[in-house]
Amino acid sequence: MPENLTVNLGERSYAIRFGTGLEAEVRAEVDRRAAEGRKSAVLTDTNFQAAQGSALRAMFGAAPVLALPPGEGTKSLSGFGQVLDFLAAHKVDRGGALFAVGGGVIGDLGGFAAASWLRGIDFFQVPTTLLSMVDSSVGGKTGINLTAGKNLVGAFHQPRGVFISTGLLTTLPAREFAAGTAEIIKAGLLGDAALFDDLERKTLRVTGAELPEVIRRCCALKARVVEADERELARDGGRALLNLGHTFAHAIENVAGYGDYLHGEAVGIGLAAAARLSGKLGHINAADVARIDRVVSAHGLPTRLKSPLDFKALLDAMTRDKKVRAGALRFVVLRRIGEAATQGDVAAPLVEASFREVGAG
Repeated sequence: MPENLTVNLGERSYAIRFGTGLEAEVRAEVDRRAAEGRKSAVLTDTNFQAAQGSALRAMFGAAPVLALPPGEGTKSLSGFGQVLDFLAAHKVDRGGALFAVGGGVIGDLGGFAAASWLRGIDFFQVPTTLLSMVDSSVGGKTGINLTAGKNLVGAFHQPRGVFISTGLLTTLPAREFAAGTAEIIKAGLLGDAALFDDLERKTLRVTGAELPEVIRRCCALKARVVEADERELARDGGRALLNLGHTFAHAIENVAGYGDYLHGEAVGIGLAAAARLSGKLGHINAADVARIDRVVSAHGLPTRLKSPLDFKALLDAMTRDKKVRAGALRFVVLRRIGEAATQGDVAAPLVEASFREVGAG
């Protein structure tokens, strides 16, 4: 298995542990905390609880568990309240910890609840989907969605540790696995051209021998970006580069209704749109755009909307995005495959044309 990684953030540093089955390592952490009189609580979703109940019991024994419905609808004010009520009911004090065991929805929601409960308690990420393993479990971005937009409420709250146990992917539905590959493709596009080349040569499979190392590679790239710009304060580049394709994707999720597209599916379309915008800005050529489309499609992801969404509604959603600065949209664009940059002086007609080419109405 790949070697463990450390995210170096001073007193907030933490380890990312990799393995096929890390149930014993998670249990050791829970038991260590219990021996110190520190309570552990668990947040998961009902799909994972049903599919991997034995793994949950092996990791957490009799620790209290809250299982919420899967999907973006759970990452809401209502879901946030349920987690806080759960922590209150089980009298989790400031020495306690919340273990977020699930995909990006559970990790983001659990992390935000942990950041808010008693003004901040420890939390651990145990990602159970490919997308959360390669992206959302690392970096400390937590939050929930509002009707107005995705991830508009949240906090930077770094986990105390991340346990990436690839054996948990064996029960992951094929559609969810495909959604996770979107973030891997994104990583290759923005900072690892060799990874993109590998994805072009061979499509990822859950049983592929190369998958654990690909996951580590994505985590390493994200860790280095987060170390340099933890709170996304860099004027140019920095952590914002991790949003490649996401300004388009978040608008799609908002207008279509959370849950109509999986996050990774929206990102797949967002990458196709970002590639077209990069081409219109003169950074990459038509052959590069076609390469990106082929890799996204080969991994079971859409490059176009399944039905038209109103462009004006999409644009309105984009203007509420977190990446707006001084009232102006900023996009992550490709200078070339393997190198991205932020750009704020993008003409509106280019954005509209890029969105319409992937199916906006």
